[in-house]
Amino acid sequence: QVQLVESGGGLVPPGGSLTLSCAASGSINRYAMGWYRQAPGKQREVVAQISSGGRTKCADSVKGRFTISRDTAKNTVYLQMNSLKPEDTALYYCAADVTSRWFPAEYAYWGQGTQVTVSS
Repeated sequence: QVQLVESGGGLVPPGGSLTLSCAASGSINRYAMGWYRQAPGKQREVVAQISSGGRTKCADSVKGRFTISRDTAKNTVYLQMNSLKPEDTALYYCAADVTSRWFPAEYAYWGQGTQVTVSS
């Protein structure tokens, strides 16, 4: 079992940048790690995923603006978000699972989320 704690959310103007962090309670080497988001009144959607082998994929809606990465020595996954838009406003969640699938419907472990608000 692994506990996940997100941080780094906040209020940022359109066009700005933020970096979210997800700290795991143990080694993340064998886990696929994902970032998801959910805006009020909308369904949760995938943002990005990094496989246990370090390969990455991003959703089309954030491709070219967001980057997922990890530091296995720190058991931490990051989401670098650039050129933020108001439609990126959401609660961002970190998730982990032992899976080889890209963007699975469910992950075994979830964090509590960190709020990102893009507004002038």
